[in-house]
Amino acid sequence: MVRNTQVSLCGIKLKNPVMPASGVYGFGGEYRDFYDPNILGAVVLKGTTARPRFGNPTPRVAECTSGMLNSVGLQNPGIDAVISQELPRLREFYHGPVIANISGFSVEEYASCCGKIDGLVDIIEVNISCPNVERGGMGFGTDPELAAEVTRAAKGATAKTPVFVKLSPNVADITEIGIACQEAGADGLTLINTLLGMRIDIRTKTPVLANKIGGFSGSAIFPVALRMVYEVSRVVHIPVIGVGGISKAEDVIEMMMAGATAVQVGSENLRDPMACYRIIEKLPNLMEKLNIENLVDIINIAE
Repeated sequence: MVRNTQVSLCGIKLKNPVMPASGVYGFGGEYRDFYDPNILGAVVLKGTTARPRFGNPTPRVAECTSGMLNSVGLQNPGIDAVISQELPRLREFYHGPVIANISGFSVEEYASCCGKIDGLVDIIEVNISCPNVERGGMGFGTDPELAAEVTRAAKGATAKTPVFVKLSPNVADITEIGIACQEAGADGLTLINTLLGMRIDIRTKTPVLANKIGGFSGSAIFPVALRMVYEVSRVVHIPVIGVGGISKAEDVIEMMMAGATAVQVGSENLRDPMACYRIIEKLPNLMEKLNIENLVDIINIAE
């Protein structure tokens, strides 16, 4: 029996639910030497801001048990260069759905970037959860009113492209933020972004990261991400993309059972560039073992 891995996000068909998370796949070209990106359910672009950003000072990355810390700081060429250079370059070799990840330092910046890229990609992912910048980012994602304000601005600036909002786990109640974004018009949600963490070099007695604190990701955070997807998917009626610690096909099944329609694979791509390929390849066999004919049938099935 052929196993059906197709899913749909706001009417956009994905051949499978697996995509790289923003920030680990660049603008699509970096992984071409490893596998054909057209096997992916979608490609998520690196976080993009209104103006070019060099990012945070180095060192930006630190190893952790079962994970990593990063404090890259949204290094990117800016929205205009993404539209004029990166998107056309990606379209030369990739023909599937594209998700743009948009960050900002004011409500107006979010709206401006979303308006510029509206209609040029399949989904806009509004990142209100980045912990690695001094202004904006996570500040918008930890307050329901600010999260709703950014969501309304993004929706007001777009007419053609569904808007998903990426939520921060660094809050007391993530369901409150999810509901606020839904009520403000979000078409979907992505969760979670990285947790806050740090490492100290015991020889130099100083933080390993130049920014001191960074985003903690990797397989260690999977249970936290799963719990939050489970909680949020039960209080909203818009689709959820689950992300956080996914490293194998079993994690995809578990995340979808918790309520995710699709998933994003983050830092596992940095540990293993073949991660997404490996997960997609193993999904049909795992579905057969679990007697799953259609992946959509298991979304939100866990009680």
